[in-house]
Amino acid sequence: MQTVKAALVAAIAVVALAVSLLPASAGENDSLALTISIDGAIGPAAVSYVKDALTTAAERHAVIVILRLNTPGGLTTSMREIIADVLASPIPVVGYVAPSGAHAASAGTYILYATHIAAMAPGTNLGAATPVQIGGPIPGLPDANPDKNDKDAKDGEHQPKSKDTMAAKATNDAVAFIRSLAELRGRNADWAEKAVREAASLSANAALQERVIDLVARDPVELLKRVDGRTVEVAGATRRLATRDAIIQAIDPTWISRFLAVITDPNVAFILLMVGTYGLIFEFLSPGTVAPGIVGTICLLLGLYALNLLPINYAGLALMLVGITLLTIETFNPTVALGLGGLIAFVLGAVMLLRVEAPGYRLSWWVIGIAAALLAGLTFVVLGSLLRARKGPVRVGAQAMRGLCAEVLDWSDNEGHVFAQGERWQARSAETFRPGEVVVVANIIDLTLVVQRRPALTGEGGAS
Repeated sequence: MQTVKAALVAAIAVVALAVSLLPASAGENDSLALTISIDGAIGPAAVSYVKDALTTAAERHAVIVILRLNTPGGLTTSMREIIADVLASPIPVVGYVAPSGAHAASAGTYILYATHIAAMAPGTNLGAATPVQIGGPIPGLPDANPDKNDKDAKDGEHQPKSKDTMAAKATNDAVAFIRSLAELRGRNADWAEKAVREAASLSANAALQERVIDLVARDPVELLKRVDGRTVEVAGATRRLATRDAIIQAIDPTWISRFLAVITDPNVAFILLMVGTYGLIFEFLSPGTVAPGIVGTICLLLGLYALNLLPINYAGLALMLVGITLLTIETFNPTVALGLGGLIAFVLGAVMLLRVEAPGYRLSWWVIGIAAALLAGLTFVVLGSLLRARKGPVRVGAQAMRGLCAEVLDWSDNEGHVFAQGERWQARSAETFRPGEVVVVANIIDLTLVVQRRPALTGEGGAS
């Protein structure tokens, strides 16, 4: 027994030694570099994607995350959420504007400044980080109308220097934010302010010379070689990067991120809102149809959810709903005033719906025009149908039965049965008829038809 136990222990020791000498799998001991790609406008979908990807990178103990940027900008709220996630990431994040021909404009410039290491591919550019405001010029930028500028210069003593206090506040806030990021990462804060106030832009090589970025790399492999050995500060601790032999793997967006990317497009959200409204209107007009109500409810909820994620103007949304309500009332109570008022309110509300006009988040005039035309067309089609129905003959009740022809099925004395409108009816008359004879309905009393002999046709019984 002692010998068996000793042999078993020896076998276990040999197996453990063999396992320890086996080469480890690539996913366990090899360093891992994960890539995140933002292509297009920055919005709620990009926020969800980056947040999930950084969480995955932390769970997989990646040595570095490459955040590839190719964006014209996007929503300020989404940009700030992404920057907050990057600053809180336990994994170093390298911002990389790529491939050649890509750009990191507006919100993309802020995100690049927030990353631990900033890099660009040859043939790329960044900048133009001026916040977009509606309703006034941006301080520091020349007005598009030179004649107006000359007039303002002459009357400058009588006018305030700033015509748009809100625009000035937004610009100063953006300057303070990007300067804080530049100081945090040790990059050129003066040029960052210039990018905000003057919409300045730089190419990759110029950005390197201006100390806006840390390096220029042609591809991710070269990027990993060039950042190898650099020291970065992550979560309050200094870390030395070892990325030369790291394995590059891409993190694709989840289905939730892809779904958000579709419905948070302002045009898609607007269409969903319209389809949902139409569906509910059709369901109310024809209760029991079910399908329009289900589809309408789903589309309306999706549209409202998407609008909740976007910076909308609630006054514009209210005007749209008022316009739809007035056009619906016009359908039931035809008046020209309600219809025109509803159409005007709807168009004005659609124009005012979004509070900002960030790149990729503009409501298309074509979508607004087509939606308004469909809404007006639907209203006028329903109105036309109502007018035709009002002018047409009565098709239900006793009045609809009078004057119709009926065929006698059987008859006894003064009553019998006739066939009219595809149904068998009980009938009576002061006259006597034969089966097969055609009679005319004179009246209907308690579901009994009062019939009479059909008048003779003109020329009937005349000489041939």
